[in-house]
Amino acid sequence: MTHDEVQTWLDRYVAAWRSYDRAEIADLFAVDATYRYHPWGEEALAGRDAIVARWRDDQDRPGSWDAWYKPFAVEDDRASVIGESRYVNPDGSLRDLYFNHWTLRFDADGRCVEFVEYFMALPERLKTQR
Repeated sequence: MTHDEVQTWLDRYVAAWRSYDRAEIADLFAVDATYRYHPWGEEALAGRDAIVARWRDDQDRPGSWDAWYKPFAVEDDRASVIGESRYVNPDGSLRDLYFNHWTLRFDADGRCVEFVEYFMALPERLKTQR
């Protein structure tokens, strides 16, 4: 994978998150992919079908979030990604802000086979400053 290929995958990830379209989500991941919301494995999902089901069962309200992600480092089939996920209240005020680091591994078709999320939430005391 190249930086550009990883960025294209990340852009498709955000588009799939916005649409919650089953096919768009599925196309991101290999059949036997794993998706971990935490590096220690809690809430780990195994398999494309489980990943798609979780995304579709746990949808964010349209317009309640925005996000950007970019590759930090890419080597062979692995990528390290950084970014932010920002959630807002109905009045547009900041609800939550997460600083993300993801580690990804891809197959030969450019589908993710291993997704691990590391994130830090912006402390409450700093939310009014953003």
